[in-house]
Amino acid sequence: MIQVYTGNGKGKTTAALGRAAGQGLKVYIGQFAKGMRYGELNSLKKISNIKVEQFGRNCFIKNQPTKKDIALAQNGLEKIRKIVAGNIYDILILDEINIALKLGLLKLKDVVSLIKSTPPGLELILTGRYAHPGILKIADLVSEIKEKKHYFRKGVLARKGIEF
Repeated sequence: MIQVYTGNGKGKTTAALGRAAGQGLKVYIGQFAKGMRYGELNSLKKISNIKVEQFGRNCFIKNQPTKKDIALAQNGLEKIRKIVAGNIYDILILDEINIALKLGLLKLKDVVSLIKSTPPGLELILTGRYAHPGILKIADLVSEIKEKKHYFRKGVLARKGIEF
């Protein structure tokens, strides 16, 4: 099954994690456009059946992506291809891959090719804002997480343990 969690609301990655690890499933999370140390990484390290790798620099991409940003994302996608072919995980989460597509770090045709090569027993989950219509079309499940109200709008900055 192919799942997509998108939208401008908070909680897409958390929704993608779901119940899998608690049920003993092997989970791999490839984080695109992320290279920073987040609190969630510390938590996930404590769960033996979850592996996380990051394919981004230690910053947010605020302007045009650099060649390094593109290379990191493309190398990450290549690693994901090998993981799909190896078929050792039950769930594969491509965290922020929708953002990577939107920023031009990856090509739609390459991500669609990966999706189509996913074996039936592997749950593939794509997260991030701005999911491409081509991705939405081939997904089996699409959840849009909408922001109705957020304290950022009042000037509250990201808080340790809550947003990172």
